[in-house]
Amino acid sequence: MPKTNVVMTLNFGACVAGITNKTLGTLRLQLCIAVMMSLSLFFSYIAAEGYDFNKLATLAKQRYGDEAANDFLELQQLTATLKNASESEKLSQINNFFNQKVMFADDANVWGQSDYWATPLESLGLHAGDCEDFSIAKYVFLKAVNIPNDKLRLTYVRAELLENNRKVVKAHMVLSYYATPQSEPLILDNLIPQISPASSRKDLSPVFSFNDKGLWVGNSAKPKSDSQSNLSRWRDVLARMRADGIE
Repeated sequence: MPKTNVVMTLNFGACVAGITNKTLGTLRLQLCIAVMMSLSLFFSYIAAEGYDFNKLATLAKQRYGDEAANDFLELQQLTATLKNASESEKLSQINNFFNQKVMFADDANVWGQSDYWATPLESLGLHAGDCEDFSIAKYVFLKAVNIPNDKLRLTYVRAELLENNRKVVKAHMVLSYYATPQSEPLILDNLIPQISPASSRKDLSPVFSFNDKGLWVGNSAKPKSDSQSNLSRWRDVLARMRADGIE
């Protein structure tokens, strides 16, 4: 694969150089344009090549049955459809997919543990998960449809909830999307299905956020440290996802 990358890059450079040459003929110009369009598709494929849907579907069928395998085939079709969609459409479709397919359930009921971070294979296979599991799955498959990693952060918040007509504050996780580093984030949540700006979610107070590259405290614009070295559960779920076929 690395060799292919080098060859394709050299061809792309030759095309750019040729276009600037005033003696370039029409046929050669058309050829260069065709090569550059092919390169665009090539690099789109490269961005998602770490997602082995065949392996995911096979594992889902082995562990959870036909319905789970069909869900991953449906997800594969959805990600293929969304490759050239707008980012807002990608956010909406992936958010809706997991909010509809996965039912909220506490870790104690699903895993017999107080806190367990499930892989998307586990969450979708069981059709159950808690807030971390929703956020992880959405993060992973928004990356699969080419949303840049630096636009996405899993965000721990303090959430104000009503329980038995009383206001309580609980730890919660959502996925935040930043159109630009300075933008107000949009919040993807399993509690409220609509995607909304952070300023409209008065019930949420950010504590820290992270992705597979960094960790941010509060509303800081700069990462404080490496997330994987500081969050053992995150490091663990990333390793299990790689074993499932998600790089």
